[in-house]
Amino acid sequence: MKKIGVLVSGGGTNLQAILDAQTSGIITNGSVACVISSSPKAYALERAANAGVPGVCVRRKDYTSSEEFDAALLKVLQQYQVDIVVLAGFLCILGENIIRAYPNKILNVHPSLIPSFCGDGFYGLKVHEKALEYGVKVTGATVHFVNEVTDGGAIILQKAVAVEQGDTPEVLQKRVMHEAEHVILPQAVELLCADRLKVNGRKVELIENDEMI
Repeated sequence: MKKIGVLVSGGGTNLQAILDAQTSGIITNGSVACVISSSPKAYALERAANAGVPGVCVRRKDYTSSEEFDAALLKVLQQYQVDIVVLAGFLCILGENIIRAYPNKILNVHPSLIPSFCGDGFYGLKVHEKALEYGVKVTGATVHFVNEVTDGGAIILQKAVAVEQGDTPEVLQKRVMHEAEHVILPQAVELLCADRLKVNGRKVELIENDEMI
């Protein structure tokens, strides 16, 4: 059973999707061991408390450098013996020390079909604003491994979502969350916890159950 550390910054709807997936049996090979928030006001911490999961706040502004911030994050992850890290709306960039400590063990969910509308500066509503500005008819969400490049890690799962006439960034954001993010993030977490993902260069291969025997 893998121990999962979930990093958050806001409301925590993706965290809730992971917690619900544990209850419903979608995630059976892992459990959330801790939730780390970059903000003490994040509602995600209340979600963690409601689920009986330890919640910790590690704020970037409390540290003089990104290296000190990363060290503080890593200390908490190691304290709870975390095997897998999930970025669920975490608005801070992880440094090399954390990425090296968890090679191919850090997942992120991004609200677009990478490589569209991703990279530095593309987060939250900004992603959906750009999608609408560009006039795309289909958007979606991507779960990918985290490396040193923002949104640049190997893609694990993607799910498309239709853009509808009259959409605002807020409306589109909710649809993408509900129809894509909350679906594929728990699936990807379970696949990683079950050791069913194999990274081959830029590609992620799915290991079938019979191949594990």
